[in-house]
Amino acid sequence: MPIRIPNDLPATRTLADENIFVMTETRAITQDIRPLQVLLLNLMPTKIETETQLARLLGNSPLQVELELMQMASHKAKNVSAEHMLKFYTTFESVRERKFDGMIITGAPVEKMPFEYVEYWDELCEIMEWSKTHVHSTFHICWGAQAALYYHYGIPKYMLTEKLSGVYRHTVDRRSSMLVRGFDDSFLAPHSRYTGIRREDVEQCEKLRILASSQEAGVYIMMTDGGRQVFITGHSEYSFDTLQKEYLRDLGQGIQPKVPYNYFPDDDDRRTPPNSWRAHANLLYQNWLNYYVYQTTPYDINTIEPMK
Repeated sequence: MPIRIPNDLPATRTLADENIFVMTETRAITQDIRPLQVLLLNLMPTKIETETQLARLLGNSPLQVELELMQMASHKAKNVSAEHMLKFYTTFESVRERKFDGMIITGAPVEKMPFEYVEYWDELCEIMEWSKTHVHSTFHICWGAQAALYYHYGIPKYMLTEKLSGVYRHTVDRRSSMLVRGFDDSFLAPHSRYTGIRREDVEQCEKLRILASSQEAGVYIMMTDGGRQVFITGHSEYSFDTLQKEYLRDLGQGIQPKVPYNYFPDDDDRRTPPNSWRAHANLLYQNWLNYYVYQTTPYDINTIEPMK
């Protein structure tokens, strides 16, 4: 089954060109099944690119997914047109009485700031608290994961000595988890951040389990028992050229960044970078959708129970 997205969302044509099975609203309403209701809180400045990346992964699944996009009411997007946001995005106030099978909270370029200084922190806290009673499983990415770990479990983030940017090798730490079912013992995933969390802080939290980590990039995948909350410190959703775009942006701003680790062939930033993490990215999202959303969410979405 495909992902169901609005007929004229920019991602629709892109995914169709990539041979990703996309179902438009028009066709979806003729099917007599209940699609999974997934809410995407998109905090990334590159809204359309992020929509496409996540729709690509959610669409490569045998399950029908109905994706709804949400923005922060307390923050105005600066890198996408107001028309796009008005047409495709909702706000928390519009969905607070609804329940969702799954939710994704993305990263955001605010990691150097203390959480409480972020413009929309209060609103995000309200949404994260709401997710415990209105979402069956919430999937947090990068800064979104750091924010949720801090809010829910008091786990702090720490500034790194330099930006962590590149494609890093990871190992599976907890093979028994269905979230990493089918993963190779060693796999690659991108990271792009200035802050990190410490393994010892996570290990001291009784409710969290570390599923995969990297010697260079640290803890990568964490989850609560039962999968009601998933935390990913990297960016498995990234396209092959996303790190390249970030690197060139930083160069243009005079930041003088290091060449992303293990990314460009022979570290030559004039060469096209390969995508060496696509298979595991797809497997990660398929496992989440199948084992921690579809297999355990109630058919009557309104009977989703609060997180214990």
